[in-house]
Amino acid sequence: MIRDDAAEALARAEFFEICDDQQRSMLAFAGDTRHFHADDVLYQAGDTPEGAMVLIEGTLRVKPEGAAKPYALSEPGSVISALALVLDKARPITVTAVTDARVLVVPRQAFRKLMQQSPDLAQRAAERIEYEISGYLGALEPLRQRMKE
Repeated sequence: MIRDDAAEALARAEFFEICDDQQRSMLAFAGDTRHFHADDVLYQAGDTPEGAMVLIEGTLRVKPEGAAKPYALSEPGSVISALALVLDKARPITVTAVTDARVLVVPRQAFRKLMQQSPDLAQRAAERIEYEISGYLGALEPLRQRMKE
């Protein structure tokens, strides 16, 4: 049942559309399902996550460092820190459970191993990450323009 929940969460996760069914099953098997109670901190800004988190159930609060407003995630399949699948870097967000929640932690090591075995997956991952970073940069453009004024 738990592995079925993990596989279902990965199937719903937009980022993991780059994987085929077999790759998602392998990641679900390699992943670690974790339970959190309301107000538990999944990780603090400045921590380096061991991989991406995929929401299975519950509601999470994501608070970016700085002036950015916090936001909630409650949609099963929501992915937190997809970039952590390829980069071993601290993240500038704090993630807290608003309600009891379950997440699947997809380890960076497992995802990297899959990319080594499948150059096509590595290419799709690079394209997906580039797309997401472009979206972030596009969202920052109005702020950049205001700072110039």
